[in-house]
Amino acid sequence: MKIKNTLADICYAYFNKRILGILSFIFINITLCFGRNNFTSNDSFDTKVDSIAIQILKETGVPSASIAVVKHGRIDYIKAYGSARLGPPATATPEMRYAIGSISKQFTASCILLLEQEGKLTLNDPVSIWLPELTEAKEVTIKEILSHTSGYQDFWPQDYVPPLMLKPMPPKEILRRWAEKPLDFKPGTKWQYSNTNYVIAAQIVEKITGEPFFKFLYDKILEPLNLSTAVNFDKGKMKSSDAEGFTQYGLGPLRPAPEEGSGWMAGAGELAMTPQDLAKWDISMIERSLLSHKSYKQLETEVLLNDGVGTRYGLGVQVGMMNGHCMIFHSGEVSGFTAYNAVFPDDSVAIVVLTNQDASPAAGAIAGRISKLLFRTQDVQTEMRTEQARKIFNGLQQGTIDRSLFTFDANFYFSEQALNDFKSSLGPLGKPKEFSQLGQQSRGGMIERSFRVITPTRTLRVWTYQMPDGKLEQYQVAAQPAL
Repeated sequence: MKIKNTLADICYAYFNKRILGILSFIFINITLCFGRNNFTSNDSFDTKVDSIAIQILKETGVPSASIAVVKHGRIDYIKAYGSARLGPPATATPEMRYAIGSISKQFTASCILLLEQEGKLTLNDPVSIWLPELTEAKEVTIKEILSHTSGYQDFWPQDYVPPLMLKPMPPKEILRRWAEKPLDFKPGTKWQYSNTNYVIAAQIVEKITGEPFFKFLYDKILEPLNLSTAVNFDKGKMKSSDAEGFTQYGLGPLRPAPEEGSGWMAGAGELAMTPQDLAKWDISMIERSLLSHKSYKQLETEVLLNDGVGTRYGLGVQVGMMNGHCMIFHSGEVSGFTAYNAVFPDDSVAIVVLTNQDASPAAGAIAGRISKLLFRTQDVQTEMRTEQARKIFNGLQQGTIDRSLFTFDANFYFSEQALNDFKSSLGPLGKPKEFSQLGQQSRGGMIERSFRVITPTRTLRVWTYQMPDGKLEQYQVAAQPAL
């Protein structure tokens, strides 16, 4: 079961192609969570979501999408689009279940945190206490398992279902094949996504509780939160009343997706549910209603490597900022399905998008555009500042600036020599074909914004510092190497 993340362009070199490729969309600037922001919407929100979903399904060819949006901590919007099944045809409805893939991992991590609350383990415990046969089990901690810093190799890095995975395989055999081989790296020294980690986590839950993993998950999480549609997708086929999963070879016609054998998804991607129930889960995260405050903090805090480098990952969730809004998010993919789930806890907002085609960007693209509707006030400011930065760039190409836009320090920086150099180096590049904001953050009492500028011959990076009074303390331009 696969994850398709959406980080800043600069992070492409950090994550591998499979993890990044499928859901690169509006969630561009990812930094650590901080701050609180309000969102706005208007009466045309529903109509605009309709337009977004219909357009993206048409552009991508994905059969259907089922969407839920949480505002002010409650489900405000829920609707399905397209065809859930093609033969015989069936129109998608919000009552249909879709597989959610790796979004299941945050449920598994929460099972572990519940056991920690009960005093039955700690995150710093070595996995050797329960699974001593695993490679370097005394050196790998539960926290490293849940944060993908363990070094255990991923059993499913492919973007298709290999022949072996068409057959049932018990979790113990998965661990024998992938977690008893040499580690890919020393624990805590790297971040590398691995489904194997969450098979290990589910096995630890079974060792401690003495019961099947899904029973514990149901009793402690699904039933208390009334997630009544959630089922163990790993143990059987979807019903005829649920969405059917599809795949596509190149740009060819949609084909029924092959089904993974049972056992593979336990703990790593076993859940299927309606968007409404996944939204209920998101509300529980916003309200802190299931876990303790300490457990939620552990779930949502970025894990650092041994050398202090951030991973942008918590325990079963990615953590970051989307244009100043704290975001807890994850994507998921199993054969035939792709999903995206984003929670903005400080804003009491969440976006759920479930689709029934694998290896597709549709879920992420829909979620990204919906986020722009929800945070429209900030988007207006983004557009204004982007246009201002573009005009300044055009002026620098001519060797001029509007000095009323800048502080004393910045005007000092833009000396006659500096303006001549800007003109001689930027002028020949021609009119930019693209000038887009990548993101923003706070620094030194100012707002730092970064932009990507694509000219006919070069790609550049522009970054500015804006003072509280709106004037610019800095405007820098540099070449942007290809990643």
